[in-house]
Amino acid sequence: MLLAALSLGACSPTRGLEALALLDDLAAGPFASTDGAEIRREAINYQVDGRRHHGDLYHTVGLPNAPLVLVPGAAVEGKDDPLLVALARSLARVRFAVLVPDIANVRQLKVAAADALEVSAAIRYLAERSGAKGKAVVGVVAISYAVGPALLAVLQPPARDLTRFVVAIGGYHDLEAVITFFTTDRYREAPGAPWRHRQANAYGKWVFVQSNADRLNDRRDRLLLSMMARRKLWHLDAEIGDLVSRLGPQGRSVHRLLINRDPEKVPELIAALPPAVRAAIAGLDLKRQDLSTVTAEVILIHGQNDPIIPETESQSLAAVLPAAHLYLVDNLAHAELKPGGLADNLTLWRAAYRVLAARDAALEALRAD
Repeated sequence: MLLAALSLGACSPTRGLEALALLDDLAAGPFASTDGAEIRREAINYQVDGRRHHGDLYHTVGLPNAPLVLVPGAAVEGKDDPLLVALARSLARVRFAVLVPDIANVRQLKVAAADALEVSAAIRYLAERSGAKGKAVVGVVAISYAVGPALLAVLQPPARDLTRFVVAIGGYHDLEAVITFFTTDRYREAPGAPWRHRQANAYGKWVFVQSNADRLNDRRDRLLLSMMARRKLWHLDAEIGDLVSRLGPQGRSVHRLLINRDPEKVPELIAALPPAVRAAIAGLDLKRQDLSTVTAEVILIHGQNDPIIPETESQSLAAVLPAAHLYLVDNLAHAELKPGGLADNLTLWRAAYRVLAARDAALEALRAD
């Protein structure tokens, strides 16, 4: 595969071999080899603008490391999720200093625009720690719904001016389209195109409920929706009829959206949601942002037939970002790498090679200081 890749224009055999090693390590997941360079994981505390932050820093001992923020997605284990830890170690093994910020919301299966402040703080801390002196040297990797806060962070200075590249895996652009997909199993390949069907994984729907339950004014409805989400996230076939029957007006407005199967009705059902829920959706909706101001290179990786966020969302992002590179593959189950064929492996190799090229550019910028 390396020979095929080099014949297609790769200019560094050493970096090509590193990209192969990175993919091999990623495919192993939590069972990745610990052979080779020593990878150190340290719990750290840091301050930015007077606010205290916490996280884990992974780095290769005794080698120069390029700074990188790995944004945890919605998982109850947060920064300690085994797959996330394995990813951080794999990135550290190829000479990144990987900071995984501890974001309280994600451990509660919540996503909020305010999480962008945590991402921005991590970028600023790593830039200062590396002695960047205002240069764009920090990388960001985000998965699934974490892509929203990550891109929101790099839209604004000073994080915008310190970020060299972003890797967005299984991300989104239009939240209304994502909500339509996980409630109706329908998506479009382009605005105005015919609706297409794909069975969605209901996990995304119930993370949405858990994320927004606390935004209702009615205390009883908040509790009932949270109980529904917990039951379904524990077992997607769990019965919730006893809880649905007790919902008040606000809770019923959320439930009507969940059970709707007509994609054309989704906009009016979203408009009927409680104001705080609508505001949260608007705050995270990247389609409402001017992404043409993102100065970082953005590497978009998405699985074909993704059951949580359709690949059309990364395609849509690629169309509006100034410096985007899109890689679509079959052997990516939303965020978990599966064994694949030569074509998929070559596509992922190209993506990994581009990430390592960005790493080398960041290290060169740091050496120039």
